[in-house]
Amino acid sequence: MNSDIIVDLQSVARVYRMGEIEVHALRGVSLQIKRGEAVGIMGPSGSGKTTLLNLIGALDRPTSGRVVIDGLDITEMSESALTNVRRDKISYVFQFFNLLPVLTAYENIELPLLIAGVDEDTRKDRVDHLLSLVGLAERAEHRPDELSGGEQQRIAIARALAKPEGSASSIVVLADEPTGDLDYNTGQEILDVLVSLTKGEGGTLITVTHDPEVGEQMDHVFRMRDGKVENPQ
Repeated sequence: MNSDIIVDLQSVARVYRMGEIEVHALRGVSLQIKRGEAVGIMGPSGSGKTTLLNLIGALDRPTSGRVVIDGLDITEMSESALTNVRRDKISYVFQFFNLLPVLTAYENIELPLLIAGVDEDTRKDRVDHLLSLVGLAERAEHRPDELSGGEQQRIAIARALAKPEGSASSIVVLADEPTGDLDYNTGQEILDVLVSLTKGEGGTLITVTHDPEVGEQMDHVFRMRDGKVENPQ
């Protein structure tokens, strides 16, 4: 496989059964995303965007076809192996932040590194670095309810990039409507941080959005309709 390709979907279909009814969420989707790109996924509700994101994020399995992430065919991996893929290679940024309310900003960013078994000194260096990059070093000891929506999303972005040293080029950041719960100006600021920080750290960004202005800041946009992906722009 071409090492420049970090996400490779090959004729992927996903069918859900609701009683006697079959719902074809994805219909033979094939696409490739290069390492270090920022890519948008756009389309109307029900077009398959979230299903596509869940397959790339190793949260779901295709009914047919193959899903390859950073050279690993995850299609038929065991659950324990998929857990390792999610831990080491996948990060999510959600519309509603999903920070743990009992933890400080610092602790929320640190948590993925703790789970990965990174030593304390290395964790501190990485968390301090990420807090500085998102401009919130002085808010490190504040809990989510003491932060604005924009600040919470900055912390969520920093957390998404909190992976062990040397793994940045293997990180796929999946952002599901990351500016949808923010006002326009804050949303634009957060999008700038998300794109520049992910790419600056060597990661790959895949953003699901309804907002055409978000799409304009992506390297490529895949448009979805009725479970199929149209040609990228």
